[in-house]
Amino acid sequence: MFSSLMMNTWIAASIVAVIAGITGFFAVLRGQTFAAHAIPNGAFAGAAGAALLGIDVIWGLAAFAIAGALGIGALGSKARHDVVTALALVLMLGLGGLFVSFSNQYADQTYSLLFGEVFGIGPDEVQPIAWIGLAAIVAIAVAFRRLMLTSAMPEVAEARGVSVRGMEIYFLLVVALATSMTVPVVGALLMFSLMIGPAAAARSVTSRPGVAIALSVVIALAITWISIALSYQTNWPLGFFVGIGGALFYLLGLASKGLASGVRLRYAPQ
Repeated sequence: MFSSLMMNTWIAASIVAVIAGITGFFAVLRGQTFAAHAIPNGAFAGAAGAALLGIDVIWGLAAFAIAGALGIGALGSKARHDVVTALALVLMLGLGGLFVSFSNQYADQTYSLLFGEVFGIGPDEVQPIAWIGLAAIVAIAVAFRRLMLTSAMPEVAEARGVSVRGMEIYFLLVVALATSMTVPVVGALLMFSLMIGPAAAARSVTSRPGVAIALSVVIALAITWISIALSYQTNWPLGFFVGIGGALFYLLGLASKGLASGVRLRYAPQ
């Protein structure tokens, strides 16, 4: 499990977990969990198209992820955001199905794009993942205050001259950037669990942004490491353990929040 072959798996998956934990915090805070689900799943269509054309799937992933982010951000107002996101997801998945139908020889590659191929990460893939991950972190760090302001107090942000729509598109492009890196590792379907589960669990425990982000990253890393170890030992799908882990940590977060509230009420001054 800790052989030289597996080291690439541990390193790449850990990078993915860190990015998922950070971006997931803002997705949950901004109420954009559906968009965080739609972009990686829709980007699968770009990967399928790139595979069909015989080019590197990372370019197809990036193209469709960016197009999806721009479309959702530009067309989705607050009232119809879910509708636009759903339409973008349906359109991209429809294109993905069309691309896959053109040839059966890409079935294995398509499966890996949906569910990940973390045990097949080569040494030449770790460095690009690290650089793209670093770019996503820098992008969030540069706009951290504006992201927080537009997430928590959008009216105040507009009054201070910060474009809420502009920051929404900016954040969705960061999600697209992270998607381009993570889908080949954990798969389009699993990225949603790893991005939302830890962040939702962290938010249920604390309202302090810095603590919540750090806790989200720690939970994402824990889920990733435990899932890899269990999948390696049992030969069960990695996605099963990632999905169960995300749900379990969220339930534990809710339980701890309820317990803490009960303790405060019990010892509150009468």
